[in-house]
Amino acid sequence: MNIRALLAFTILLSVIGGHANATTYAMPENSHDSVIIQYPDSMPLTRVEQDETLLDVARRFLLGQTEIVRLNPNVDRWLVKKGEVVRLSDKRILPDSPHNGITLNISEYRMYYYPPIKKGQVPRQVMSFAHGVGRQDWKTPLGKTKITQKIKNPSWHPPESIRREHAANGDPLPVVVPPGPNNPLGSRALYLALPGEYRIHGTDIDKIHGIGMQITHGCVRMYPEDIEALYDMVSVGTPVYIVKQPIKVGWLDNVLYVESHPNLEGEETTLDQRFSEALRLIKKANNKEMPDFDQLALNKALTEQSGDPVAIYERLPPMEEEDSVVSEQQAQVENAPASNSRPESVKPTSKPVRKASPDGYYHGNL
Repeated sequence: MNIRALLAFTILLSVIGGHANATTYAMPENSHDSVIIQYPDSMPLTRVEQDETLLDVARRFLLGQTEIVRLNPNVDRWLVKKGEVVRLSDKRILPDSPHNGITLNISEYRMYYYPPIKKGQVPRQVMSFAHGVGRQDWKTPLGKTKITQKIKNPSWHPPESIRREHAANGDPLPVVVPPGPNNPLGSRALYLALPGEYRIHGTDIDKIHGIGMQITHGCVRMYPEDIEALYDMVSVGTPVYIVKQPIKVGWLDNVLYVESHPNLEGEETTLDQRFSEALRLIKKANNKEMPDFDQLALNKALTEQSGDPVAIYERLPPMEEEDSVVSEQQAQVENAPASNSRPESVKPTSKPVRKASPDGYYHGNL
């Protein structure tokens, strides 16, 4: 199936309803592929059953606010009328980071958790969760860290700097905020080995629609049910990789995809800079060779920055390449002149196997 046929095929939409409690993805069968998919062979949509906001739809499907707004640029964020169709997320490209523990890609406001596996095995599943990150003046730090502590129903001791900020805004904070629905840490907190008490935590009821936005004082904020699920699965010592990858490139079934996200607040890049970075990643994903990709599709992805993976290139499946090489070798042997000497060996011309990326776009120390 070529790129045009693939794009036409994805226009066959399916409308789904109810609550999509599906944050768990099967890893690609090919260990060198890095695109995960939730609804195969379709573009998932939901038809709203009553007037509501896009934030309500995002909450129901555990998506972030920024994510669902980017996917629905022509839908009113504050009024989705009864019967209107809203587009949901389907594919995601895994960040370029180790496939173990937790990866936080702050550029897309999402984390990826790889459940523990036995030594020598490859990950078979990955879970993805929406989250909020630090504001421009309270940036979430990048690099490798780990979970050092787990606390249920934590109390919050706001730092003096945050108390001063709230006081200046006419919203003074107490020295200690006790557990409860108005505690910004929510019901669960995972403490990270970073200076300044950075945590992955839940949220209070007033800020629940801020998931998937740049709103925190540096911590990572999650939906209540998501942090509860993650809290029960991870252990102290779990590695955490915090990366910033607004552009991602990856394969799925011999099709190359690119995924582009807008800059974080306070950061600016030009289209030329994004294009240059995309070319670097495309070449890296294709064994350091530049394929004859669809430039119009790439430009569209880098301009719209919807966060939705876009197909830009399709390569010949390895099996077909091998069959072609074998057939060519057999034909040369059959047509070779009769001789007592053995014919010269025919060297295969298939492309080398694409190697996994251990570093490169990963920001931090392995």
